Amino acid sequence: MNSLPLQNKVAIVTGASRGIGAGIAETLARRGAKVAITFTSDSSIDAVEQLVKKIKGFGTSADAIKIQADLRDISSTKHIVDTTVKAFGSTIHILVNNAGITNDRISLGSHTMEDYRKIFDVNVRGVFFMTEAVVSNLSHGDRGSIINIGSIGGRMGVPQNSIYGASKAAIEGFTRCWAAELGPHSHTVNQINPGAVDTDLLKEYGSGGRQFAEKMTPFENRIGLPSDIAEVVAFLAEDRSRWITGQVISASGGLAMY
Repeated sequence: MNSLPLQNKVAIVTGASRGIGAGIAETLARRGAKVAITFTSDSSIDAVEQLVKKIKGFGTSADAIKIQADLRDISSTKHIVDTTVKAFGSTIHILVNNAGITNDRISLGSHTMEDYRKIFDVNVRGVFFMTEAVVSNLSHGDRGSIINIGSIGGRMGVPQNSIYGASKAAIEGFTRCWAAELGPHSHTVNQINPGAVDTDLLKEYGSGGRQFAEKMTPFENRIGLPSDIAEVVAFLAEDRSRWITGQVISASGGLAMY
């Protein structure tokens, strides 16, 4: 297999300052991609700068830039695309819609409009308009790949998690419709639903939540790593996966089996 299957490909990875997103950005770059890394908070600047520096040091065609943008702001999507094009040229080959947020577990009847808006503005509206902004720059005559990062929570009935679960389920609808619409243009659209992954989000569930997830995960009874998810993303971004589109893949060690 070509050691740099994504050489000279341009990728945007949203929400890539840490965790799964950072793992995806690094894995794509290790395969030769030029990666635009988006992040929101000032507190993430140092981490992103370190990631960009690391990628630039790979000594291959890989490169990276950082873009600070809040997907709750509709204008941010154009800013992300414009900045990427300025740095790497007008063609974008890969979009990974990774950015997403959750909220504390809230019982039905206790939600506010702000709880709803906070989740859907990023997890649903942000994904939709980020993709809208990229479409006209997707590769012409070469395969483009859109990869949405969902969650097994979009299909599982998790108590006190209805808004987050619904937001991730909504992306599945986008995935299938976009695959049907963009397929004639040689583009693929797929979704990955991670299970429990060793990130800051998992820490919010405490040691009890971690132990439960480990027990319920068939493969090695362990928590997933960001690299476990990133490897699946890289496969879907490469040409060897060209016959896969419109699919939702559970990358959960068997915690959720589709």
